Amino acid sequence: MSKPFLVVSDLHLGAVPDSTEASFRRFLDWTGESASGLLINGDLFEFGIAYQSVVPTKHYRVLAKLADLVEAGMPVYFTGGNHDRLEWGGHALADLGVTLLEDRTVMDLAGRRTLITHGETACQRPPIEQGLGRNRFFVALMRSIHPDWIARIQPYTTSTRRQLERLAAGLDGGPKTHAVEIETWAQEALRKDPSLDLVVAGHSHLPAEVEVEPGRYYLNAGDWISHFTYLEIAAASPPFLREWTGTSGSVPP
Repeated sequence: MSKPFLVVSDLHLGAVPDSTEASFRRFLDWTGESASGLLINGDLFEFGIAYQSVVPTKHYRVLAKLADLVEAGMPVYFTGGNHDRLEWGGHALADLGVTLLEDRTVMDLAGRRTLITHGETACQRPPIEQGLGRNRFFVALMRSIHPDWIARIQPYTTSTRRQLERLAAGLDGGPKTHAVEIETWAQEALRKDPSLDLVVAGHSHLPAEVEVEPGRYYLNAGDWISHFTYLEIAAASPPFLREWTGTSGSVPP
């Protein structure tokens, strides 16, 4: 029996507790034994800028695990998210052997023709906001700032901190407001291109497994802030949304 292909997104390492990163490392060990390939569909890091000659002390064990998977012969793919754009630090992952995918790449996953997007580009956002993060002068400016200063400022630049505070207070962290927008865009993409079997996204932090037409799905891997979910895609069965329990996956209720 062939092994499934796995998709995970929106881990936001650097914002989530250390226990989440440790659990993800166990997930990567399990992936090496149980999967045929892995796609990280954006926002692996809360702030994913990579420097040319400096290796931040955080997350190097996750990078080592990814390198081990590649070295063992597993295909590992990465789509940049709005927190870790390819322009910011994709070269660091490429150096490990991870294959970088441009947003809205179409490729086969477990024999299914799949449109892959982190999801940010499916949302209506101000053009200046979309373009600034990919501007080479802005990226050069960020790299010119000492990593210690970036680490101090960064927690106050995104909504992730507020999500975690809500969860710590016993409240629902809640998905981002773009969940409906991304799903609507994905369903339209499937209708416009009959050759597609799947549209896979992230960004909304809301897990989704929606059969738009028989055998054709919109899928969202969810997040590891409140859901701890991932996708399992196989050629001979429908895709499954699963929850990581710490040692293996289970189908969410």
